[in-house]
Formats: sequence, C-alpha cells, structure tokens
Amino acid sequence: MTTRILVTGGTGTLGRVVVEHLQLAGADVRVLSRGRRPRSADVEHVRGDVRSGGGLDSAVAGVDTIVACVDPVEQLVAAAKRAGSPHLVYISIVGVDQVPFRYYRQKLADEQLIAASGLPWTVLRATQFHDLIAVVMRMLTKPPVMAIPAGVSDQPVDVRDVGPRLARLALGEPAGRAPDFAGPQVRTFADLARSYLEMAGKRRPIMPVRFPGKVFRAFRAGGHLAPGHAAGTITFEEYMADQLASGHLPYADAINHYLKPHRRKAPQ
Repeated sequence: MTTRILVTGGTGTLGRVVVEHLQLAGADVRVLSRGRRPRSADVEHVRGDVRSGGGLDSAVAGVDTIVACVDPVEQLVAAAKRAGSPHLVYISIVGVDQVPFRYYRQKLADEQLIAASGLPWTVLRATQFHDLIAVVMRMLTKPPVMAIPAGVSDQPVDVRDVGPRLARLALGEPAGRAPDFAGPQVRTFADLARSYLEMAGKRRPIMPVRFPGKVFRAFRAGGHLAPGHAAGTITFEEYMADQLASGHLPYADAINHYLKPHRRKAPQ
C-alpha cells in the first residue's frame, strides 16, 4: 500500500529535497505551503498556515505521516490528533537543549510538545545548514571589517544530505529521538570565514571578537556540535561551489527559516 505523506514547508530549502526523495521512494506526497507551489506537478498542493492553523485539518486528512519542516507545531499537532494518529516527523537542531538561544528554545519546546502529544513521533536533530552559514557570512561581510565570534566552531551540513535521511525516517517506523545528523567537518568560524571570502571573491580583514553572554558561551563550549555523528558528506566548499556555479546563494530561504522573528514566546 502506498504511504501518503504530508510535508509542511515542502517548497522550502529542506522541504524540496525531502519531497523529491519521498517521490523517488514511491510515496504519495502532499505539500502544505502558504502560497508557493511545488516544482513537481505530481505532488498535491494544499494551502495552509501552521501558525494560524488555517487549512491544516484538510491538509492532514487521510495522511499516514507528517513531515514538519517548518515551525511552530502547536496547531499541526492539534490537527494531527483530530485526524487520528499519523506519524509526526520533525526536523530540529543539534544543541537546542544546550544553547539558550531563543530560537533553539522554541525548537526544544516543539520537541517536547510532540513527545507529549500521544502521537507516534520521530525527531531528527541536525547541525546548522550550509545555507545559514552562507547567509551569516554574507551579513558579516557588509562592514569593512569582518567581526566574527572568537572561539566558536561549527559543523555545517548540507540539506542534500539531511533530506534523504529525513525521508527515510518518514517512511519507517516511529523512532522517537533519532541519532543526530551532523556535517562532515567541525570547522572554526574563522576558517569558514576565510573560505567564504576566498570563494565569494571578497577581501575583508577578519577580527575575532569574544562576544559576552550565555548564548556565545554555550557556542564556544560546542553545545551545537555532534562530532560523533558526522554523517554528512558535502563540505561547505562543495556547497559554495555548487551555489556559485548556479548563479545564486539561497539567502532568502535561510533568512526566512532561521532569522525572522517568531511570534510564539519561548519558555524561560
């Protein structure tokens, strides 16, 4: 029997990859978005909003699995419970329980809500996407001096690595907390900055700054890294080369996913 899967945010940076791999596996895929249509004509498209809950009841009707590539999830969980008990698969971030960053706290709250929902569930934590590192670097190169956080490393991962893993989890049995999924290399922020400048054809002096506060202290401690789970294969340089060859970097999607304000207040 064909598995019917709803992907929320299925037209976004990660969602598009998940949808592609679900289709390759023979799943019947439905995509929820607020407006943008899926690239494939073979994918059912429904309009809805995970914040307001509009359109969610019809979107989740008759599906076996929901892959949540956008948040928050309160309205989605409520709609899923009204629909029965579909398997809910959620993409989260390594370190949401270690780094007291507001967005991370919101992701952790979503994880906890899903785990307590009574629905069959799977949560996959991944390290930061290459897309986010690229957009942060772009922002940091706007001034004449590139001020970077001193003592911070990252382990960026490509959505082309994470997407297939998330699709396999959606096609499998509920796993609870799945093993973390991290990029192939732990890199200092200074090293990533130098690589970005070289590949983007920019010249800036790099100035490490030891930013104060609990958030940067947690980043310096490596709470957002998973060196024991380096399952990704695509490096930051390979990502940059591919994006530059295509003539663009997906800055808008990265900003929308990570940096826009979130209306829901995170737990303190």
